[in-house]
Formats: sequence, structure tokens, C-alpha cells
Amino acid sequence: MSELFDAVDALVASRSPLPPPEERKRLRQAHGLTLEQVATALKVRRATVSGWESAKKPTEPRGPEREAYARLLNKLAELYPAPAPERTAPPSPAVSAAPPSPAEQAPPADPASATTTAHENASSAPVHAAVGQGAPRPARTVRTSSTSRRPDARKAAPAGASASGTDPRFENGPLAVVDVDADGQVLAYCVGGLVLDVPAKSLPALVDWTLREARLGQPRLSGPGKDADPLLVLTEAALERYGLPVALTEEERLAGRIPEDHRIVGQLARADWKLTKRGFGPWARIYRPARGSERSCVQLCIPSWHALDSRHWGPAAQLPPAELARVLGVYASRVMTPRGSTAVTGLELMTALHPPTRASEPDADGCRRSEHNPGSLGKDPVDCAPCEAPDGHPLLADLPRFHVRGPGEKLFEEAYDWARPMTDAECLRRNLVGIDVNMAFAAGANGLVVGLGAPTHVRNPVFDPKLPGSWLVDLSHVDLSRVRAGKEWVRLDGDLLPSPFTPKGERPEGPAWYATPTVAYAQELGYEVRPLEAYVRYENGRYLDAWYNRLRDAYVATMADLGVRADAGPEEFLAAMDGCKDRDPQLAIVVSAVKATVKGGIGKLRERPRGEGWRPGRPWRALSRPTWRPDIRAAVISRTRINLHRKIVKHAAFTGQYPVAVLSDCVVYAVDGTSPLDFLPYSGGKPLPGGFRLGVNPGLVKWEGTQTVLWGEELRERFDAPELNLARYIKDGTVTDVDNGE
Repeated sequence: MSELFDAVDALVASRSPLPPPEERKRLRQAHGLTLEQVATALKVRRATVSGWESAKKPTEPRGPEREAYARLLNKLAELYPAPAPERTAPPSPAVSAAPPSPAEQAPPADPASATTTAHENASSAPVHAAVGQGAPRPARTVRTSSTSRRPDARKAAPAGASASGTDPRFENGPLAVVDVDADGQVLAYCVGGLVLDVPAKSLPALVDWTLREARLGQPRLSGPGKDADPLLVLTEAALERYGLPVALTEEERLAGRIPEDHRIVGQLARADWKLTKRGFGPWARIYRPARGSERSCVQLCIPSWHALDSRHWGPAAQLPPAELARVLGVYASRVMTPRGSTAVTGLELMTALHPPTRASEPDADGCRRSEHNPGSLGKDPVDCAPCEAPDGHPLLADLPRFHVRGPGEKLFEEAYDWARPMTDAECLRRNLVGIDVNMAFAAGANGLVVGLGAPTHVRNPVFDPKLPGSWLVDLSHVDLSRVRAGKEWVRLDGDLLPSPFTPKGERPEGPAWYATPTVAYAQELGYEVRPLEAYVRYENGRYLDAWYNRLRDAYVATMADLGVRADAGPEEFLAAMDGCKDRDPQLAIVVSAVKATVKGGIGKLRERPRGEGWRPGRPWRALSRPTWRPDIRAAVISRTRINLHRKIVKHAAFTGQYPVAVLSDCVVYAVDGTSPLDFLPYSGGKPLPGGFRLGVNPGLVKWEGTQTVLWGEELRERFDAPELNLARYIKDGTVTDVDNGE
């Protein structure tokens, strides 16, 4: 009889109702699961799970997979219930993160209704319901009236950057810019044009007000993660009001903080507030020890102390408060609340999406304990392999003082910096046209399997392209004049191509250490590889997938706000890119910051010593982080370089055109036209399979710049450098520095 009941249960389960695809995806991401993890658990392909979540062409699971999938979704739905519908939802699907136009800023006729009107205009969350629950309410809320220099900024309303969210704890957004108006009133400018009165008279009181009344912060990005702490950006006027210096002295700038005996630091200490080990600097964190799951922490950002690097944030530090709140608010909603520099935020985003620990299942007493979160790097750092260690690392302390490690001792996976003299035929061309890969390092991280644990040393291993690690192997026999493309062998002019195995494009001369993607590419080109030894990581996974997806979506969405759509054809794309940053300079700042977050986050995986009295052979602070992983950085850079070389080879095999210079993600060709469309092969609007393709998505290319061949030859002659890398100057022709290799 039990078998009959089991059969009936299975029959009912085979028709179990499933939520819509969007909800399936939300539930999976809420728990921090990747498509790969779900596919492995259900014993299906990753593409199958992706199809179940597809909004355009969803597929439905069948048989036992449906039963198991329904069970998974039901469990996740219990942990992460769908947000309740908003009671004051705006008529438009997107809420502006910019101040409204002057006409929209007009105050209501009845002054008594000003506060209510401001709440209803600034937030789509159920503000009145939240206040009715007994939560303290800000002293006053008003709409900005003359704080914005760009009254038309509302037209570029980015999705997801509203002042409110589904969580009433953070209804006023993730951050606020604190300023003092002409009347001496302290105001907090939030995203969405909302402005709050700040009653705090001192910095400790400001921190306390932020945590008790301001309703600032951001919900966690993954199930086991932590909510983002509120961020306060202090203008120069706010610094003066709260007794802080407007600018740091040279000594303070080098130290990265104000002195510990500063009177404001003493104020915080007397109020039982603490500072992190980095002290009170441009990105100060003020906190009290957590009580259970409740955190009491506020982060400060001080632009006049150079918290917002102009290389990445452009003129953001000089923007009016409302506009700065908009820029940082869009970034926070699409990436995360800034935790420091773009590099620091890029690294913190990895941890926020894959927290090191999670709560266990309840035990017999109903108690949960902290346990390792599968797919994360864990909470404890692991040692790298000796070949992966940068110079000065404690693992190399026994080396002679002035010993220089060669390729057989040191893993050296870096981005391209290669150029060659032009041929006679290329000198007869009219122009040099540069193309640039969008978000190249993000594309290199997409789908990459990286090590999660410590390395294992292996002698004479058999190479496994699916096993992340570092391999000592001789690739000097790989001949680029004859390579395999798919199932066929093709002939190329190998002298006109950079080697894919070295950053300078030189052919290796013997055994050297390489990351897995580099060695796998040698196999792909049709050549045998026989490693001498390796450091491999058997515990591995696609750790960077969620990080890539988050940053890709942020970049693509912001470019769409600038008028550059992901589905645009090649001609339309080039036209849309022309002057796109001038359409909304504030959103252009966000684009720059997102790209810097990618590069900086990858670079931070191998952070070097930063002063603090460090000496070679001694550990430095970054080594204590689980995210100090030079092997992951090397794998991403390796895959990025290989991806670019693969496209170069495809293009050369099909067109007979070879690059004259490659710098990181920029490639320069000598052609007669002025546009990428003059040399990129498109047939019926479709690009060369596996070659370069114009578009906004990561991994696709955009036009970088065009200069004349005469300009390039004169530049090389002027500096007596026949192999000067012209890709460095192709964008606008401006020469700021020249490195001729000496």
C-alpha cells in the first residue's frame, strides 16, 4: 500500500505549481545560490536551470526534477517571502534618483501638508505605515528647491535608485549627503530628492541620529549576508559644523587619518563609539560592538579628504549635495553601498554575495550555529603557492636578498602591453583604428572556475583544463604560424601576432608558471602540454559569477540610461556611443565607477604592502584576509588575455589583418577607414563568429579612437621607439608619457 501512496505523491508532485520565472530567480539569488549549484543538486545541466528562470522563453521541469525543484522553491519561499505590494506605488515603473524639475518642486498650498507631500513624492515605500508602527520619525522632510544645478536631471531616472525600498528600515535609501544651508540648518540629502532635517549638534549625536531616526541603509545582497551600514557623506560645510578639518595636512594625508588625539576622536570615545584600525580617515567606520544580530555602525565618506578618487569618480567630489547623492545612490542601488575606494568596494562585493558563513539547520534544541557557506572563500585565509607569492612575501623569506625570480619560479600573468613595427603594407594605410573590449576583466571572470581552498602540490601531473591552479610547463614549442581553429588547422603569419603566453607578447624560452586558462589555450591551439609540476586546487567553484552578474547588470543598465541599448545593431551602437556621456554627466560618473570597481576589485585580490613599516619577508595586513587570493587574480587576467588573443586569431584567419599594438583590452589595426565597421567583418548585420563584435555588453567591443598612420610613425620616430605602444595614445592622440622600454 505504501508503494501506491508513494506513486500517488509523486504523481501529485509532478504537477506541483511553480512560481513564475522571475520569482524563481529571486528566490535562488536571495539564498546566494548560483545556477551551477542548483543544477548540481538537481542533477541537470546549468542551461536547464537557466531556462526555468528565463523571462523570455521559460521552460518547465518535468518528472522527478519538477518535484525536487518545487521542494527547493517552497523551502526558499519560507525563508525569503515575497515583499508585500507597496501601498503608495508611483504610476511610473522607475523612480527618479535625481531632484525634480522646478515645476515639480513647488511647495504645496497648505504648509501643514508639506511633510506628508514630501514623503509621498520622495518614496514609493509605505512610509506612513512604517511611522505608524511606533518608529521614530525624522524631524522634517522637504523636497529640494534650489539645490540642483540641473533641473532636467529627472529625465534620466535610473531604475532601482529610488529613495525607498521594500524594507521599511531603509525607506530613505542607502546614504545621505550631509550639508549646511545658508540659514545654518544641517540637512541630509538622500536619493530621490528627499531632504531630512538633522538635529544633531555633534558628531556622536549625528551617528546616533543616523542609526535611530534616519532610516538609512541597504538590505543584504544574499541570504546569509549582512545589511549594508548607512553611509554619510560630509561636505566641507558639514565638516566645519562638526569640528573636523576641511582638508588633511600633508602628514595626515600620508598617514591616511587624523591624529588619534584629535578632539573629535575623543568625543566619539567618550560616547562609547569606536573606530576601526584604520582610524578616522576619508572612509571612517564608527561602530559599537554588535549585540547578537544587531549592528550599530555608520560609515563616513569625506570627499574633501580625497575619499572619491577623481580617476574613478571624476568631478563627483565637486557636485552639489543633491547631485552627489544621486550619483552615489545610483551606484549603491546597482552595485552596493560604497565601503571605501572602488577597489575596496569591488572586493567587498565579492564577500557580500558569498558570505563566508551561514546559519546551520536547527539542531535538536532548535538552535542554529555558524557554519561554512559552500561556494565561499571561508572566513580564514589560506596560503598561496610559492610561485604565486609576490616578491617580499613571507614564503620567500629564505631567498637571497637581491635574488630576481624568473619565469620558472614566479607566476607572471598580466595584461597585454605589446606592439610591433608596422609592415610596409600597413604603412601605406591611412589610419590606425583602436577598439576596446568592454569590461574586459569582468568578462574574464564570467564562468571562470577558481580555487576556493588551499593549493595541493603535484609532481608530473596530467594537465586538466577544468582544474584551477598554477602549472610549470614549457610552451615554447607552440607555433602561432600553424594553429588549430575548431577542427581545422590554419596558417597565419606568426611574426605579426603576440604570443598568448607572455604579457609582452614574446615567445617563451622554456618552462614557466602559468594559470590554468593559459595552458588550456595551448591545448586549444592544437599543441601537447606536459607540466613538470603544479599547485592545484581541488576545492573550486565559479565564485565570481554572481559578482560578474551584478556588475554587468549595473554597467548595462546605466549605459541604457545614457541611450546605449544592449540590443542595438552595430551602426546604431556606434551612433549611440557618440557623446553618450554628455547626455547625463552624473550617470557617466557612475559608469566610470562601475568599471573601476571591476579592475580595482580584481587588483585587490593581490594587494601589496602599503607602508606601515613593512619589511620584505614579513607579513602585511592584507594577508590576513580570506580574499587575499593572488591565484584568483592571475586566473582572471590569464583568461582575459586569452579571450582577447582568441579573437585576434579569429580575425587574422578570416581577414588577414593583424594588430600593430595591444594594451590590456585595447587593440589597434592599420586600415584605410576611420571606423571599426571599416575593418570588422559583418555579414547581414552578423559579426564573425568568435571574433570581435560591437556592442555594450562585457566582452564586446567599442570604438576607442582613430589616428593617422603618419601620426603613429612620427610619434615612434620622435621618441626613437619603433615598437612604441600606440594603443596607449590612440584615444585622443595626446602623449603624456612615453616608455620606450629603457
